[in-house]
Amino acid sequence: LDVDDARAVADKLDIPFYVINCESQFRTTVIDNFVKDYLAARTPIPCVNCNTFLKFDHLVQKMKELDCDYLATGHYAQILPGPDGEPQIITSSDDWKDQTYFLFTLNKELLPKLMFPIGNRVKPELRAYAEKAGLAVARKKDSTGICFIGKEGYSAFIESEVPKSELRPGLIRKYPSGEILAQHDGIHKFTIGQRRGLGVATGEPAYVVKIEVSESDGAVPSGTVWLGDEKYLFSTELLVERLNWLDDVSDGEVVKVKIRYAHKGSDAIVVKCADGTVILRFFEPQRSVTPGQAAVFYREKQLVGGGWIVKKLEARVCDEAGLVIKSMDVKTSPLENETADEVYARISTTPSEVSLNV
Repeated sequence: LDVDDARAVADKLDIPFYVINCESQFRTTVIDNFVKDYLAARTPIPCVNCNTFLKFDHLVQKMKELDCDYLATGHYAQILPGPDGEPQIITSSDDWKDQTYFLFTLNKELLPKLMFPIGNRVKPELRAYAEKAGLAVARKKDSTGICFIGKEGYSAFIESEVPKSELRPGLIRKYPSGEILAQHDGIHKFTIGQRRGLGVATGEPAYVVKIEVSESDGAVPSGTVWLGDEKYLFSTELLVERLNWLDDVSDGEVVKVKIRYAHKGSDAIVVKCADGTVILRFFEPQRSVTPGQAAVFYREKQLVGGGWIVKKLEARVCDEAGLVIKSMDVKTSPLENETADEVYARISTTPSEVSLNV
């Protein structure tokens, strides 16, 4: 068990070891939200909630109770002083293992109290260091996947957590025609961009391009899964909510944005709206924008903030080779009291257009 490994390391280093029971908090803030998101047609990131509500909330309180000066974690990230001397979160020296994507919800005021001691090292170097120090975990296998999901997989786990009546069965339709292709027994079995395990053969490659939920008074909640050509997965604009800023980002500024953990990042214009949301306008079409994932912002190697993806803002398909999108020179700064929907309506009616290859 991980707790046994941690205890063995603490014994070897002769440092105090404490075990804190966070089971109830983990259940309510991580597992319950994970299930709820899947049933709402979102693909969640439980690791972010674990960081937000446990590692950098509950453990911070324990840090204060124990009269400790710092909270150190094993995240692949760095805390370095910026030009003004204030601490900034910087990407890890190990690009392959970098975990700053999961840290965008951190409270900026907490940064001076955090330490990421392995952020300036690469994994082989760390293993060699642990081997030299005689630590039993030196050759321990890397953890992968979501810690509470067993071999049965996501869908079986969700089915074990809620009554069958709370699952959302429905129709599988062809996008954009609406043709009914099949029925499914729950939207929790699908995510944007999925191609395999769809339960239907269309005779040509098909992808999940949209998932919708519907609520009917007195009726069983249902969900519609839309399958379409790969070109319908691409989008140049998306809506982000529940933003958290770790540094000042100006309206209209170009930042690098990651829309999933494994995404390499792509440049986008930040359009701030009066309701606190943000519209991101990418210079290149992005594949499989997925509600429930995070859009995380970087200024070079500095993590400057992020938020939760609500939806992609539909791009219009012009032909098999490209997408028609609004040009980047359109005025996008929000007017006074203008909401995200109003901003998008205004910038969508501009006559200036450009075609980009997918």
